[in-house]
Amino acid sequence: MKILTLPGDGIGPEVTHEALRVMQAADRRFGLGLSFSEALIGGAAIDAHGVPLPETTLTAARGADAILLGAVGGPRWDGIERSLRPERGLLGIRAALGLFANLRPAILYPQLAAASALKPEVVAGLDILIVRELTGGIYFGEPRGIRVRADGEREGFNTDIYSESEIRRIGRVAFEAARKRGHRLCSVDKANVLEVTVLWREVMEELAPSYPDVELTHMYVDNAAMQLVRAPRQFDVVVTGNLFGDILSDAAAMLTGSIGMLPSASLDEHGKGLYEPVHGSAPDIAGQGKANPLAAILSAAMLLRYSAGMGEAAAAIELAVGQVLDAGLRTADIHTAGMQLADTTAMGEAVCAALG
Repeated sequence: MKILTLPGDGIGPEVTHEALRVMQAADRRFGLGLSFSEALIGGAAIDAHGVPLPETTLTAARGADAILLGAVGGPRWDGIERSLRPERGLLGIRAALGLFANLRPAILYPQLAAASALKPEVVAGLDILIVRELTGGIYFGEPRGIRVRADGEREGFNTDIYSESEIRRIGRVAFEAARKRGHRLCSVDKANVLEVTVLWREVMEELAPSYPDVELTHMYVDNAAMQLVRAPRQFDVVVTGNLFGDILSDAAAMLTGSIGMLPSASLDEHGKGLYEPVHGSAPDIAGQGKANPLAAILSAAMLLRYSAGMGEAAAAIELAVGQVLDAGLRTADIHTAGMQLADTTAMGEAVCAALG
């Protein structure tokens, strides 16, 4: 199993280092036969090669069985041309590898109920999976740009576009995921305003008869955002487009206590994936040992489960994370009174120790 690590920018290298150590510990315990390599992406690649996604990185990614990414971006690159910014590297690798299905679980560890932004009784038992379409929609649609109108005023424009086949394939991923969970799927759109999501809803309805064991419902995105805060446990699996999924998954993150707890997987049609924490590069705390590595560690667990088929090792890592939280260790983002404050390295070491 060839695993490529892309540490990236900001806190990316710190959390990726701890996730790598945990995977190496799992490899020793279970004899997984993992091998690791590293490449540059984002701002780090811009500094070294002048582009956010060098061809060498893309070649390495195509040759790997799975990819673990830290984070990209930061204010030091905000002034460069938009097409060369760090985020274009992430969008580029997703598109080049066909990573169309983004799985973002929002699970509240019972030990962190007090850290959630909502009352414990509202979020207790929270377990949502957001399935986000990742290579289409308004982030990739053409035409796009900024132009000057005849009257001299500038205007920005983007195109939100989805083909029937793009909607169908992400819908199948979501229905299959719901079959393995609570058999409930909520498709989020804005079909009362946007024609692109009228088609989205029609295709989801066309898929539904093939999954008679899954209850399909629909919800407008503004209502979905409200319901995530009002009664989040009503959701099992949520499927939506690129823009809406980006927003809703970050909102769901805060229900779990911290965005530093959320992993994600981006998969192609054959199960090859790129795995990354949801939290981003957090440049304000980079290099200070304050970053929470648990989202990266849980992303590594998802990698072993979805791309490697190593479910036992993945479950062992997730159990180890729970044991560390039971022991009272907390990074600053999830720290509460009476708990032991730990830095990034100490949290990673504790998970390795619990893993055995």
